[in-house]
Amino acid sequence: MDKNVCPFRIGNGYDVHAIAEGLPMWLGGVRIESPVGFVAHSDGDVAIHALCDAILGALALGDIGHHFPDTSDDWKGIDSKLLLGKVVSMAAGLGWSVGNVDITIALQKPKIGSYVPQMRATLAGVLGVGEDCVSIKATTNERLGFVGRCEGCQVWATALLYR
Repeated sequence: MDKNVCPFRIGNGYDVHAIAEGLPMWLGGVRIESPVGFVAHSDGDVAIHALCDAILGALALGDIGHHFPDTSDDWKGIDSKLLLGKVVSMAAGLGWSVGNVDITIALQKPKIGSYVPQMRATLAGVLGVGEDCVSIKATTNERLGFVGRCEGCQVWATALLYR
C-alpha cells in the first residue's frame, strides 16, 4: 500500500464544559431537562464539540476552536449541530465519509441514559450514517473529581472516516 494513500482514518476528541444553574443543557444534539446547563460561547453541547474534534483530528485539521473560535460573534449561541454539519462537509469535501463514532459522556447528574436513543438518532442524521454507527455511553465519575461534584461534564469521542 502506498504510504500516502490510506483508506481510513481514526481521530479522537475530548471536551469539557463547566455546569451552571439557569442555562439550557444540550447534549448530543438533544435538549436535556435540567435546572443546570453548560457554560459556553455556543450552545455548549460538549458531546458534539468532542465529536467535531474527533473528526477534525482524523483529518489532521486542528480542533474546533481553530475553525469556530469563541472569540467570534459568528458562533455565539450557535446550535452545535450546525458546527458538526460544517465539519462533516469539510470531511466530504476532502473525499472522506464518517464510518462510525463512539462517544463516552461523564456526567454525574442529571442522569442521561434515557436520552441516549434520541442522541444517537439525532447525531446519525447529522453525520449521514445509520443509528447503529453511533455509539453513546453515559457514565458518572462515582462522585469523584469535578464531574463527581457536579461542576462539569467530560466527553471523549472517536470517529472512523473512510474514503
